[in-house]
Amino acid sequence: MLEQECLYDECDNKDLKGKHLMGLIDGNVVAYARLLPPNISYVDASIGRVVVNPNSRHLKLGTVLMREAISSVRKDFPSEIIRISAQAHLQGFYENVGFVRVSEEPYLEDNIPHVEMELK
Repeated sequence: MLEQECLYDECDNKDLKGKHLMGLIDGNVVAYARLLPPNISYVDASIGRVVVNPNSRHLKLGTVLMREAISSVRKDFPSEIIRISAQAHLQGFYENVGFVRVSEEPYLEDNIPHVEMELK
């Protein structure tokens, strides 16, 4: 939140309806993603709040985190599309784990350009 200057309540009612995937190193959370079932953020299942501690980004944990997140969502919802709202500058990262951009134009979310992507 601070890094991106998005000061809002991080917790919301969606937190109670989803799963929370965390990566730990020496007992410290270094990566996190929220996995939501269909009909919470989108009609489709979704992955959001993807974050890796800046001090651990050199370890390339984002790819590991997303692969684990996709695997977990697929176990719970094997036939569902997975939809994300990705920061536009990270589109290539999400494409590398299989997502395809489906929105034509970027849109602002918390004053940051985003694109909608999906994984079938």
